[in-house]
Amino acid sequence: MAVGTSRIFRRFNRFKFDPLPNFATHRLPRDSKLTVSVSNLLPSDLSGAARANGPGFRILAAGAALLVLACAGIARAEDNAALPTAPTPMIAASLPARPAGTLSIGKSFAPQPVASQTVSAMRFAGGVTVEQATPGPLPLGLDDAISRGLKNNLQIQLASQTERSVRGQILAVFYELLPNLSASAYSNAMEVDLAARGFKQSSLAAFGFAPGTVSTIVKVDTTGAQLSADQVLFNLPDYYLYRSAQKAANVVAMNTLNVRGGVVEAVGIQYLAALADEAQIADAQSLITADQEVLRQATLSHDAGVGTNLDVLRAQVQLQTEQQTLVRDENAFAKDKIALNRLVGLPADQELALTDAVPYFELAEMPLDQAKALAYQRRKDLLELEAQLDVTERARKAVKYERLPSLGFNGYYGLLGETQGIYHGVFTAQGVLKIPIFEEGRFRGESEVAAAQETALHRQIDSLRVTIDQQIRASRLDVESSAELVKVARSNVDLATQELSDTRDRFAAGVDDNLPVVQAQATLAAAQSRLIATEFQFNQAKLDLARNTGVVETQYKQYLGRP
Repeated sequence: MAVGTSRIFRRFNRFKFDPLPNFATHRLPRDSKLTVSVSNLLPSDLSGAARANGPGFRILAAGAALLVLACAGIARAEDNAALPTAPTPMIAASLPARPAGTLSIGKSFAPQPVASQTVSAMRFAGGVTVEQATPGPLPLGLDDAISRGLKNNLQIQLASQTERSVRGQILAVFYELLPNLSASAYSNAMEVDLAARGFKQSSLAAFGFAPGTVSTIVKVDTTGAQLSADQVLFNLPDYYLYRSAQKAANVVAMNTLNVRGGVVEAVGIQYLAALADEAQIADAQSLITADQEVLRQATLSHDAGVGTNLDVLRAQVQLQTEQQTLVRDENAFAKDKIALNRLVGLPADQELALTDAVPYFELAEMPLDQAKALAYQRRKDLLELEAQLDVTERARKAVKYERLPSLGFNGYYGLLGETQGIYHGVFTAQGVLKIPIFEEGRFRGESEVAAAQETALHRQIDSLRVTIDQQIRASRLDVESSAELVKVARSNVDLATQELSDTRDRFAAGVDDNLPVVQAQATLAAAQSRLIATEFQFNQAKLDLARNTGVVETQYKQYLGRP
């Protein structure tokens, strides 16, 4: 089912009062309560799953149903792209491995956009409030970056304005449930030509009036004032529709919190990607320093006649290879900083100085049942669907009580008389009791629509709970596997470092040429690159687990092991 622009309440008339002889303003009393159209309560891109069948469809069912389903697109359970998902377990495989004897090419460690990713950085980088650039590098920590992202991200700002709009329109609906009082006054002067209206003085002769006794030109000067009131005294559908609108505020509030969690994850992952690039640059620079020393020793050996020119050429090739890697790593780092600037609302040319180091913290494993229970309590998309269900249930009650009679009252009291003469009180009081007859077919149809919408939300909630179970299981596996990968990668770096040290000693002692040294350097480069990749994967997996359990905004520090 598809919906265009959402509309929570349209006009609906529970009372059709007969026009009153409103002498002052000729204003007809209100036809009903809740005549305010609370339209566009949610933006069109958050529209959901059902559309009213026609312009004549009763708002009591159709409008209330749209109240719920207009919000369904915010966190539709069947739309997997809009829900938090487990992180991809193959991040490390997409990063440079630097196998022994091959050229190493640096890459950006920014998270690649995958179909299952919760919220891609591209989505939240679609619009931000950009601050003014500051001279010199701007010190930026992870907490500061997340704080700036939450402050400047356009998606959060739009969601906040939607909340504000909903609150305002709920106030407008509440006003429509209150008694309506209005005061009016007027004074007018008229001059009427009776002859022009067909009056003949000769017709007064039968009443004993001589012709000319009554003038055909009459002047009327009157003044009046009145106080009007109207109120629906009993109308249960109106009440339940108002209660339903109140719950719509919870729906958009959950949407805002869901967006905030996505921004926290996107900024955190991008910051960690920039840290990984920075670590790659540091490793490349240290390897270049080591390659320069190998080249110096090879050159000295060649000049002394104890080495070969092949050793010199081999050392030069390895040095230039690492220099190329450094250029690529610096380029990736610069681009990732631009992407980070975009996420946190900084100008693209703003220089950054990342003040935090790559975090490493072995997360204490939470039991699966406890993690699922936490997610069922904290996942904003699930809470959003449950709030929509509450809205639907109240709207269905409004449909149910349409069969009951409705009672209303309106009238006015005022004074009327000649401006310079005597005034007299005038009033009108009218009560209306409306009992629906021969409308059972419509009532049953609207009840079926409301029941179908309620059932659909139950199915979506059940489906989302299953999805949450799957996501948490996958996230836990990713955290466990990436933690083991980090341990192995650290061991590999230690072993490769020892291997390089031994080969250098053999080369310095003249036991062997520099080929084993070059190969050992390539092995160490690959091991260091893999360590950076696995540490990034581990941290991303923890952030994804926090997102899948619904606590990323409030507990990302604990998951990353930050104070």
